[in-house]
This record gives sequence, C-alpha cells and structure tokens, in this order.
Amino acid sequence: MALTASQRKQLRRALEALLASASTRPAARIEPNRTDDAEVGTDEDEQPLNEMLQAIASNRNRSSDRVMERTRQALERLQGAPEDAGCCLECGEDIPWARLQAMPFAELCVGCQGKHDGPARGPTRRGSTDFR
Repeated sequence: MALTASQRKQLRRALEALLASASTRPAARIEPNRTDDAEVGTDEDEQPLNEMLQAIASNRNRSSDRVMERTRQALERLQGAPEDAGCCLECGEDIPWARLQAMPFAELCVGCQGKHDGPARGPTRRGSTDFR
C-alpha cells in the first residue's frame, strides 16, 4: 500500500519544516579548553568536564548535519519518484505511516533498520559464571 496523495503532502510539509528548523538552528558552540594566555584552572574537574561538554556539542552538531542531509535526500526522493514515497529502500516494503510521522526522513522499514543497527559485536554484559 503506497502513500496516499494526502499522506505524501503531509510528508513533504514535515520534511520541509524539519529542514527549515534544522537550518535556522545555530550549531552548538564548542568552547576551547583554554587559550594560550589563560591559566589552567585550579579545579581538577574543570578540564575533563570541559572536554566532555566539547564532545557532546560536537556529537550534536554531527547528528544535526546527518538529519539535515537525510531530510534533503528524502525530499529529493519524494520529488523524483512520489509513487515510491514511504517504501523501504532495501526490501521495498511499506514503511509504516506512524514511523514516517515520527521520523519523516526514514529510509528503511523497522526490520531492515534493525539489521543495520544490530549489535556490532557480542553482548557486553557478563554472566554470573564468567568471573570464576
């Protein structure tokens, strides 16, 4: 079941709104740990905390960039082949409408996305018998 004309219109509006919102939002500011003329803080927690905040801001910026790129690609797909809107790029099955409403730039159905996001390695938790 492909998306209806009304659903495609809603999807286009959601993608355009997401793109507009993401493009007007400023990048998270990443402050330097210290400048050449600054004295290193006396608080021993200052440096690690500052590095953690930099890492968080950097991750947010990368994530925002990925969302914008995926949104642009989804808009291009919607404009280029509107009849294929809402179809998984891997298996061709329909992406559930609720998933598209929550994440308008979704490219894959839940099953295919799960295969991509699956654990890269084995479980990290140890069993109670692993410490003997």
